[in-house]
Amino acid sequence: MSEIRESVDICVIGAGHAGCEAALACARLGLETVIFTVSVDSVALMPCNPNIGGSSKGHLVRELDALGGEMGKNIDKTFIQSKMLNISKGPAVHSLRAQADKAEYSRAMRKVLENQQHLTVKQAEVCEILWEDADSYGTIEKKEATTEAAKEEKKSLRKKVRGVKIFTGAVYECKAVILCTGTYLRARCLCGEAITYTGPNGLQAATYLTDSLKNMGIELRRFKTGTPARMDGRSIDYSKMEEQLGDERIVPFSFSTDPETIQKEQASCWLTYTNEKTHEIIRANLDRSPIYAGIIEGTGPRYCPSIEDKVVKFAEKERHQVFIEPEGLHTSEMYVGGMSSSLPEDVQLAMYRTVPGLENCKIVRNAYAIEYDCINARQLYATLEFKSVKGLFSAGQMNGSSGYEEAACQGLIAGINAAMSVFGKEPLVLDRSESYIGVLIDDLVTKDNREPYRMMTSRAEYRLLLRQDNADLRLRRKGYRVGLVHEEEYQALLLKERLIEEEIARLKETFVGANREIQDFLAAHGSSPLKTAASLADLICRPELNYEALREIDKNRKPLPEVVIQQVEIEIKYEGYIVRQKRQVEQYKKMEKKLIPQDIDYDDISSLRLEARQKLKLFMPASIGQASRISGVSPADISVLLVYLEHYNRLQDMSDRLEH
Repeated sequence: MSEIRESVDICVIGAGHAGCEAALACARLGLETVIFTVSVDSVALMPCNPNIGGSSKGHLVRELDALGGEMGKNIDKTFIQSKMLNISKGPAVHSLRAQADKAEYSRAMRKVLENQQHLTVKQAEVCEILWEDADSYGTIEKKEATTEAAKEEKKSLRKKVRGVKIFTGAVYECKAVILCTGTYLRARCLCGEAITYTGPNGLQAATYLTDSLKNMGIELRRFKTGTPARMDGRSIDYSKMEEQLGDERIVPFSFSTDPETIQKEQASCWLTYTNEKTHEIIRANLDRSPIYAGIIEGTGPRYCPSIEDKVVKFAEKERHQVFIEPEGLHTSEMYVGGMSSSLPEDVQLAMYRTVPGLENCKIVRNAYAIEYDCINARQLYATLEFKSVKGLFSAGQMNGSSGYEEAACQGLIAGINAAMSVFGKEPLVLDRSESYIGVLIDDLVTKDNREPYRMMTSRAEYRLLLRQDNADLRLRRKGYRVGLVHEEEYQALLLKERLIEEEIARLKETFVGANREIQDFLAAHGSSPLKTAASLADLICRPELNYEALREIDKNRKPLPEVVIQQVEIEIKYEGYIVRQKRQVEQYKKMEKKLIPQDIDYDDISSLRLEARQKLKLFMPASIGQASRISGVSPADISVLLVYLEHYNRLQDMSDRLEH
């Protein structure tokens, strides 16, 4: 039989948020890329919450944009409501969140993919990864290991990707493969006793790839997530709910978006609450929930629990928030945020109808839980390449994370590093001190995550430095060096940096005296009088004063962009804290620079505790810093490791000198 066989540079499996970013990155760097999806109608699909951003997730999207990703630009084109969260708190936790028109978001992203040079979108199910192990056995198809011992040895050797095979039998030979399967791999959806073997939204599941990955020796896990019901908006009584409006002044996600182009009328969201009657119905039917009946095998997300979990685990709470959010401008479907469930349809309808405003609601789509296969991410390097398979990368929910934003960021990094591996260039690895993306990936590859991982601001040790407002200042240069940030965007960054630096210097060097005009100004703003001259920067540091307030006494001020003023004020007001955190980062960097040789034999280090030795052999950390974050490796173990490495490096130096 004749066989279709094509040669490309990169194959991306899955066209969700991770797959889109991975494929775009590779194609924009000039590599011939194919992105496979079970349905072209599911490109950048939002099967759960119809929004982008939120607490800590807004940071991720801003960082993604700074590096040259697409998500921020796409949500700026398709949002229907935008809100800056946590504005009553410090700037470190301010997070942008935008309600999306989910159909438009998907449509707009698909358009970007279809118009991207070097990128082909292909509707097909990938059922096999083709690989070889040239070191010991030659091409696998040509030479099979016969004994059990040989088979086990083969699994442990580093393999090399050479392509993928789709269900029709066609083969795509390539130099790298990126797994972005999301929640589709061997997926099944559960709604009470009703179980369907489909992906999200009733789309086709990917049923064959799991076996191929297992045959490669890749460790898989079973995770679960869920989504609430969608209601017919015409059946909802909004008068019984609290209206939630967007911000008056809309802030864009993308640093490339002109804020003036996105100021528009916004849709409303609504807030209501569950009550004791809701909870009674849930408790009375827990035996019919797949979660509590033992039908569900996978582990669910701790920080995004189902309503059943909330009622059981927080039994003392009299009510839980329920957000009613529009799915888009051209549909009456409303998303019931905060009430995801896998209870049977009749129980769902009964419990939803106890919520104020939902007494007569009609369900368009039932809530359901979804189980799927994913990997244990400790099998990955920080580049998101598999340690055991050269050229195989993984991103998104496949890595055991949850959320569109987490997925998109991993997709971008996997795409960049797949491209760098093809080009033979240095990979892009972000560390914890420079980005939330670095925190996300480091947590995934160094911790044994037993549940879907969700990003939170509390996970970032240096969050005062890693604010969403300065993501471009932190990461734009890296995006430019990689080749994903255009020259015009880079020059805009350089101008912004110069303006910030010059204005901070000017404010520190401009002094005002304790004259009548200044004292009256301070009194009018509830600020204590001056005893001696002070700089304008000193005055900005006062809690009751800010950059804008000083306009009337700042005679030499020149007009500056709002984004520059924002950075100037933050840098001056929080200077002491920022300097202190930068010192902490210096200490962190020292530990990250102490690299651990990949051929190290931990069994040789007799002073290491058994648990530490086992964990270090399992994770194979790249540095002392990474080793210190592995659960089960104590500070004492790190001290032992440091002493051993010092001795090891001394012997290596001596050996090198003898050779020369």
